[in-house]
Amino acid sequence: MPLYPTTPTLTQDFWQGLFAKALGPALESLPDTRLEADLGKALGAREAFRALHRPESLEAFEAARHRLAFEEYLVLQAYLMLKKREMSQRRKGRAYVFGGEKILAFRKSIPFELTGAQKKVLKEIREDLAKPYPMNRLLQGDVGSGKTLVAAISFLYAADSGLQSALMAPTEILAQQHFDTFRKLLKPLGLQTVLLTGGLKAKEKRQALEALAAGRAQVAVGTHALLEKDVAFKNLGFVVIDERHKFGVLQRAALEEKGRWPDSLMMTATPFPRALVLTDYGDTDLSILDEFPKGRKPIQTHWRSEAKKEEVYQFVKARVLKGEQVFWVFPVVEESKSFLKSATQMYQYFSQDVFHGFRVGLLHGRMKKEQKQAVMADFAAKKIQILVSTTVVEVGVDVANATVMVVEHAERFGLAQLHQLRGRVGRGSAASTCFLLTSPLMSADALKRVKIMTTTTDGFKLSEFDLKLRGPGEILGLAQSGRREGGLVDLRRDGALVERARETAGRWIEADPRLEAPDHAFLKAALKSRYDFQLASIS
Repeated sequence: MPLYPTTPTLTQDFWQGLFAKALGPALESLPDTRLEADLGKALGAREAFRALHRPESLEAFEAARHRLAFEEYLVLQAYLMLKKREMSQRRKGRAYVFGGEKILAFRKSIPFELTGAQKKVLKEIREDLAKPYPMNRLLQGDVGSGKTLVAAISFLYAADSGLQSALMAPTEILAQQHFDTFRKLLKPLGLQTVLLTGGLKAKEKRQALEALAAGRAQVAVGTHALLEKDVAFKNLGFVVIDERHKFGVLQRAALEEKGRWPDSLMMTATPFPRALVLTDYGDTDLSILDEFPKGRKPIQTHWRSEAKKEEVYQFVKARVLKGEQVFWVFPVVEESKSFLKSATQMYQYFSQDVFHGFRVGLLHGRMKKEQKQAVMADFAAKKIQILVSTTVVEVGVDVANATVMVVEHAERFGLAQLHQLRGRVGRGSAASTCFLLTSPLMSADALKRVKIMTTTTDGFKLSEFDLKLRGPGEILGLAQSGRREGGLVDLRRDGALVERARETAGRWIEADPRLEAPDHAFLKAALKSRYDFQLASIS
C-alpha cells in the first residue's frame, strides 16, 4: 500500500480515494506510450501509472518508476537538444580577433605559464567565438583552478574585437573581488573596468553608466545591479555569469538582452555530477578545469571534536606567529536559540581571551558595504591575522597568505559549502590546513560528510558523493531539493537512465527533426505542453 504525504486536511484516506478514482476510467484517456525498443521493457504508460500507485511488489514499483522517469528525462533531453539547435540558428553578426595587440601584450606580461587545462579551455572558447552563432558554455573548475584568468583572457579577445564584456556575480564581495582582479590585470593594457553594485554612491554609478554607454569602459563587473534598466552598453558582445546556479534563467536572459545575442560563459566552482550537468545544463557545451597551477600544495584536512579545540587554538597561534593568516568561520552572525556559536560572540571571545594580543577581525553579511570592503582590505594587507567570519567568504575571497581555515559546527554545512570554504586557503605556495570542528551530537549524514572531506580534495568526487547522499538541491545550494526530483525522477540513482534518455532523444531528433512521425507524437505533445513558448522548431 502506498503512503502519501499528508496534512491534517489532506489525509491518507483522501489520497487513497482520489487515486482510486484517478486510476479508474480517467486513466484510459492517457496516451498509452510504449518505449520497449529504447527501455527494454514492454510496459505501457497506463500500466506503469497503475503499478506506481498499486504495485504488486517493490520490484514492480521500481520498474514502473524507472519506465516513467525515463519518459520524463526523454522529454527534458529532447527540449534541451532542440533549444540548443535553435540557438545554433541565430546569427550574432560579429567577428572576433584572436591575435590582437591586447592579448599579445598580456601573454608577454604574465610571469607564469598557463596550465594545460586552461590552454585547452581557451581553445574551446576561441572555437566557439569563431562560430556564427552565440557561445553557450559552462566552465566547471574546482576552487583555485584559474577560472578568473580564463575570463580575463576572454575579455581581451572581446576588447581586441571592439566589443564590451560583462561579468555578473551573486554577491557584492565577490563582485568587488573580481573588479579588483580585472582592473589590476586589464588596466596596464589600456582597458577600463567599471563596477556596478547596489551599494555604489550616486556619482560612482553615474560615471560607470556613462563610461559603458559611451564605450569608454570595455568591462563591467557587477551584481544584479547590471540588470537595471538604466544600464546600457554601446556594444556588449561577451557575458560571464559567475556561480551560474545562484541566478535564475530570467536573470541570465535579462543580462544577455543588453547586447545582441552575446557569447555567454557560465562559471562555477561547484563541480556538478554528470547527471546534474545533463539535466540542468544539457543545452550548454561543457569545459572543465581539472588542473591546478604549479606550486600549489594539497590542503590537509583534519576533523576535530569540540573537546579538542585547544589543540586547534595552539596550531593557529603557531601559524600566525610564522606570519601566516587564518579564516575562522561560524554558521550564524549572532547568538540564537539554536545554541550555535556565532561570529560576533566568538569575535569578542577571541579578541579578549583566546587570541588576545593578536589582530582579530570580523566579517559578516549584515555589515555595510564600506565596512566589509575595509575589513577585506585589511586582511589582504595583513593588518588582520585571524578573520572571524560567516560564510560570506565562501566564494571569491583570494588571499594567498591565508593558510588555515577553521570551520566551526562543520556538521551544519553541506559538502559543497565545506569544499568552497576550504578553497579559500591553499592559494599560495605555503602548505595549508583546514580544520572541521564539530559538536558532540551530529547526524549520520553529517558524519559521512565530515569523514569524506578528510579523505579527498577532489571536488568532482565530493559532488558525486553529495548527489548520492542528499540530492541535487543541496549541491546547487537550493532549499527545494526537488528541482529535478519527485516521486518519479531521482538523480541519485538515475545517472545511467539520464544517459540513455539523452542518447534516445538525440537519435529521434536526428532522424525526425520536427518529431512528425507517429511514434514520436507523444514526445511532441509533451514538449508543446511544457515548453511550447520556448521552442519554435516543433510548432
